[in-house]
Amino acid sequence: MSRFIFTPTAISGVYIIEPKPIKDSRGYYERYFCVEDFKEIGLNKPIVQINHSKTLVKGCIRGFHYQNPPYAEVKIIRCIKGAIFDVALDLRKNSPTFLQYVSVELNEENSKYLYIPEGCAHAFQTLTEESELLYPVTAFYSPEHDRSINPLDKKINVDWRLTPIGLSDKDKNAAFIDNSFKGVELS
Repeated sequence: MSRFIFTPTAISGVYIIEPKPIKDSRGYYERYFCVEDFKEIGLNKPIVQINHSKTLVKGCIRGFHYQNPPYAEVKIIRCIKGAIFDVALDLRKNSPTFLQYVSVELNEENSKYLYIPEGCAHAFQTLTEESELLYPVTAFYSPEHDRSINPLDKKINVDWRLTPIGLSDKDKNAAFIDNSFKGVELS
């Protein structure tokens, strides 16, 4: 029996995940991750790294980040402190939802995750001061394969919850999508 509820979104392969904690008077116990449970939604690669992100300022945007093959990665995002507006953007060539996004609020109270498959980019906006994320990934970071799309790109037109602030130089200077962008081709 799975310790998670996997809810598909409008983008194939992107899931909102809710853990099923066991609660009692002392608090609760829950699994953060189980490879057997995640096979249910197609995770067939090992987790090779777990990243921890802390953002101090409310309204800050990070992303859209992704890696090209052969370093394309699955990301499993969870907010462990504070709250974020989390976004997955479909960049998969020939996908019926190419350049569409889905979003969800992740926070320390709802304990939800966002499962982002290979070929999708990730961005988030902090909704509180001091927001922290933990996210396992299935590929090592590769600077040569690292890519970004500007989170303020009008072609994507994300409805950020707050006035965007705090973009890194990398994100401010990230490319806007133009007609030459054909998407990520996965093997």
